[in-house]
Amino acid sequence: MTVQAVNVATLKRVKNNVIGNPSAKSMLAQDELFVATLVKCLNAPEQFEEAAGSQDDIRVEAAQVIASLSYGSPEALRSLLHANAHQAFLYAIARFGPSESPATKAAFARGLRALAVACAELVGPSQWGLKDDSSPVREDARLALEYLFQLEVLDVYLPLLTDASVQASVCISQLLGAALRAQPHRAAVAEWVPPVERGKEAPRGRRRWERPEATVPTNSGGGGWVARNLTALLRSRDLKVQEAALNALAALAKDNHDIAVHMARDAADRAGLEQPALTLALSLCKSRSTDVQLAASLCATHIIRATAANHHHPSPPDLSSSLVVMHVMNRMIESTTEKPQNRTKACFILNYLVMDEKDLCQTAFERGSLAKLATLVHSITPTPVPDSKTPSDWEEDEPESLCCLREAALTTIAVLALADNDIRRDVTDAQRLLPPLASALTHWHIGVRYAACQCVRALSRSVAAMRTSLVDSGLGTALFGVFAKDAEDRRVLHAALAAVCNLINEYSPLRAPFLEQASPSATKRAVMADVGWPALDARLDDADAGVREQALYLLRNFASCEDDVDAVFDALGAPRLLGALAAALAARDPDVVLQAAFMLANLANGHTQRQELILAHTPLLRALSTTLVDAPADARSAALGAVVQLAWGAAQLRAVGIEGTLRHLVEFGGSGPAGGVGGGVDSKVRDRARRALEAMERIPMEEM
Repeated sequence: MTVQAVNVATLKRVKNNVIGNPSAKSMLAQDELFVATLVKCLNAPEQFEEAAGSQDDIRVEAAQVIASLSYGSPEALRSLLHANAHQAFLYAIARFGPSESPATKAAFARGLRALAVACAELVGPSQWGLKDDSSPVREDARLALEYLFQLEVLDVYLPLLTDASVQASVCISQLLGAALRAQPHRAAVAEWVPPVERGKEAPRGRRRWERPEATVPTNSGGGGWVARNLTALLRSRDLKVQEAALNALAALAKDNHDIAVHMARDAADRAGLEQPALTLALSLCKSRSTDVQLAASLCATHIIRATAANHHHPSPPDLSSSLVVMHVMNRMIESTTEKPQNRTKACFILNYLVMDEKDLCQTAFERGSLAKLATLVHSITPTPVPDSKTPSDWEEDEPESLCCLREAALTTIAVLALADNDIRRDVTDAQRLLPPLASALTHWHIGVRYAACQCVRALSRSVAAMRTSLVDSGLGTALFGVFAKDAEDRRVLHAALAAVCNLINEYSPLRAPFLEQASPSATKRAVMADVGWPALDARLDDADAGVREQALYLLRNFASCEDDVDAVFDALGAPRLLGALAAALAARDPDVVLQAAFMLANLANGHTQRQELILAHTPLLRALSTTLVDAPADARSAALGAVVQLAWGAAQLRAVGIEGTLRHLVEFGGSGPAGGVGGGVDSKVRDRARRALEAMERIPMEEM
């Protein structure tokens, strides 16, 4: 598309051509001169239109074209960012005077919102399901978002929240609701006050016995300037204003405890202030507008969950408020007349409300949420013919909205099923969801496959389901098909791997078939290529013991043969690998110690040159000796396996006292509760200790 001249008529024609037409947007984005000219129109319209009276018109039309180009075409967005369209909007907004027309204010606020939302959609995290995160424009979008939430930039557009132009304030609210996705950005907006108010009251430091919210300045009543003014917008009678303000408050409150407590505080605690945001949001859950109901439920959900998520004084989420949201979402999920997009949001909001809260999951189950979700899944998912293991054929032209709805429903089912065995049993038996899940694993939509894998992972936590339903239905085998699929999306692969880990434990009947089908070394290398050795390396010292244990577990399973042991040494380096193992063996968490002991036993089965590296690492041998004394029986048994393999280096083992420890284990049996040498040794540990001692005794003392 080539544009010969820039004027109001030209811009209107371009706007009509590109609206809803991604290919036209991509073509126009290739005309860098036109894009640069378009951006210049925002602040220098006199260069392109002789009639002075039309300068506002050309600025408005240029802003509308830029807003349209921002959506649907990453190439067009990149061209706009390279032309500094976001900075041009901010420069223009900063120069708004008292006489600026409402139409111009609204158009520029709308254009800035469009750019910010488009960037947030590429950067993520996604608000409503899995999205493509591989766009080459993602880094440009991330830098633009970082810029938009700097203090001096917030000073430019946040004052529009209280502008006389309702359209402008709505656009800024919508910007916050859609673009606030990172915690640092939320904090920056939550703490912002107009420049003229800064310095009036410096916040004092928090005393050790005070809750964090107790130190928020008094001029930030209601959660700060932004939250207070957004809450004021909730009292408008305009549905669009209410919806925009609710979404902005939801984005601000998400995972933000210090702000959420002010939004939730009872009127009695607020010294005569008007109703807090949570009270208003709960009342708006009953609005006649579906969009307002959804926005209000999302807002209430994030306030409820963030209020309870206090690391210093944890508390369960408020049940009465949660039930209001749950009732509205259940009604929307089961409504067959509701638009798929609205039902999708209802599923995700319910998911956000109950996630990782066992009591809320149980309450939702008792209120019929699972049954409603299951009915929804059955109604939109073709299933295989009875008694057939062949998955359903999917329509390649299935509407995106239907795919997203299926993803949302399955995601929420997975969250509910993680909470309790009774819920998992209801999924497999009463709701008969295994056939739809098997079908969903073969769907072309990434989000549907990902959600189905999460469901299988949740169900595989039930030993009964793993031994019966997952085997009989063929769902376990279908999951392995996802795991073994070439070029699978890494997020789907990660979810499938998490489920496979449950399905190959020693009690699972699927363990042998899975291991027989897999090509161990090739599969493991493919997994590590996806996970990344640096990422795994960083987890070996993670402060979270559960994460650290899983990292060691992964390494243990990777290093199952001599070649794989070599690969681990080569990837991490001997000093780093052996040092991390020494530290893990000395950890307080018994699961970390157990996995470290198994990992060392696997490494000790490597080639001779790798064994020599272990025997030369004195801190690791000392940690091994301590493990034989103090660790639980399973960890000592694994550590003894390493000693057996390293016995030819008896001199180094004797130097750290391991031989004496072995004699003690062999000679002094018992069944005391402590688990250490002084508390008793079980028969398996004693037998392994005897084998290790005999192996060491074959090496003469003279070789020390």
